[in-house]
Amino acid sequence: MEYETVRGVQVPAVGLGTYQLQGRAGIRAVKRALDLGYRHLDTAELYENETVVGTALGESSVDREAVFLTTKVWKTNLARDDALASGRRSAEKLGVDTIDLLLIHAPSGSVPITETIGAMNDLQSEGTVRHVGVSNFSVDQLRTAMEASETPILTNQVEYSPYEDQSALLEFCIEHDVLLTAYSPLAKGRVAKDGTLTEIGERHGKTGAQVALRWLVQQPKVVTIPKAGGEDHLRENIDVFDFALTDDEMTTVAELGGGPIDRIRSLLNL
Repeated sequence: MEYETVRGVQVPAVGLGTYQLQGRAGIRAVKRALDLGYRHLDTAELYENETVVGTALGESSVDREAVFLTTKVWKTNLARDDALASGRRSAEKLGVDTIDLLLIHAPSGSVPITETIGAMNDLQSEGTVRHVGVSNFSVDQLRTAMEASETPILTNQVEYSPYEDQSALLEFCIEHDVLLTAYSPLAKGRVAKDGTLTEIGERHGKTGAQVALRWLVQQPKVVTIPKAGGEDHLRENIDVFDFALTDDEMTTVAELGGGPIDRIRSLLNL
């Protein structure tokens, strides 16, 4: 496993997205991921599987403190008292004293960002949460959260794959030492069928999906949380640290997103 460091915090570069992992099958998948070397688990109260993730973590032989655990407060619980209750409830369901990272799952149209961030800071003060962050925030919304928080905003978790141009957000994150966490990095399986990614992968003895993940983690301030349940995909997604894409390959993959290539090349130091 490799790590990305922001604000002195080390975050595993590839984590496990647990959306739709349920029941004993979900517990087995999370435990197998931990056995294979995953040390970053991502869930949310919306997924209704925090108990599944917590049970898997509790049954695993991997030490709790070795695992970076993220969950999220859903939009209906962003008012101050609701956010406080949500964070404490999530910790209880996960079976942990402290959640490593708590995120606002998505911005609300009615509750000010400042109100929710204040509640999350209180959860930090009481020890329920170590770090706070946001998800699905624009650059302007992220800036508001950063200004409101008494502690650093660790990450903005957003959809990011070779087909999504996130160069403006990445530029902001690099400048302000904020992590960009990429969800849906495999574009719901689309990358596996992409001819460009497959061709690049063949040069390295890798799949198109592995090229997409490598492209993400090779960028500064980026980690990713691909979803997987079966062992083959769990193994494939974490097996991206024994090769590197060339500058030309990084550019070729970036071109799939249709973003401003000059800016992207500059961000990636290509």
